[in-house]
Amino acid sequence: MNGITIFAPEGNAAVRFAAGDLSDRGINIADTPAEDVTHLLLPVPSFDRDGNIRGCGAPEPVLKALPKDVTVIGGGLGHPALKGRRQIDLLEDAQYLAENAAITADCAIRIAGSNLSTVFRGCPILVIGWGRIGKCLARQLAQMGTEVTVAARGESDRAMVQALGFRAEHTQALRFGLLRYRVIFNTVPAPVLSREQLRFCRSDCVLIDLASQPGIAGDTVIWARGLPGKDVPEASGHLIARCVLRRLAAREAAI
Repeated sequence: MNGITIFAPEGNAAVRFAAGDLSDRGINIADTPAEDVTHLLLPVPSFDRDGNIRGCGAPEPVLKALPKDVTVIGGGLGHPALKGRRQIDLLEDAQYLAENAAITADCAIRIAGSNLSTVFRGCPILVIGWGRIGKCLARQLAQMGTEVTVAARGESDRAMVQALGFRAEHTQALRFGLLRYRVIFNTVPAPVLSREQLRFCRSDCVLIDLASQPGIAGDTVIWARGLPGKDVPEASGHLIARCVLRRLAAREAAI
């Protein structure tokens, strides 16, 4: 991929791993922002709640030092400072989202294990939501010998849950069976379990919320957002690099 030079701001571990992988594959990685940079590589997701690049500070000084036609690679690139810039948004990339969901599920299971006083085999676990992360969680947990129940609102989703060999529950009927679970994972970014409903859980139930917006209310809930980048930056960086190479190759082939 001749003519490509990527600048990756320091401060984010996953981006460092990604830049290392890209360098190993022959991509030129710039040490500083300069006029010869063609692509800016940001974390995924790219920005925190204050509008700063995650772990790297404000975006404006970096962008000012780069050419106007630089292509920004990251995730969630709706920041006003990027208006009019060419973009590759990995949070709109189906392959990235699928693989990132599998890594997130693995991280979530690690967290559950570190908070459990028993083994996973035979452990009754509830997964709320049947999206990408919910599906990956259910599969990985089942492979570990747990008793997996999946709660979903849609009738077709519950039918598929059962067809794949898991127990299925309607999300709105959860309070009636909560006492049986040792671990509850939520993947739904909307209120699903209130403080009142948590009274029906075991006192030693491990509650882990993986959603971008909390779905479980309560003081004992582990709200675990952005797990791959924080917990396994090497795996996250490898995924970013693979997706960047694929997208760059596709653009080069289209020219």
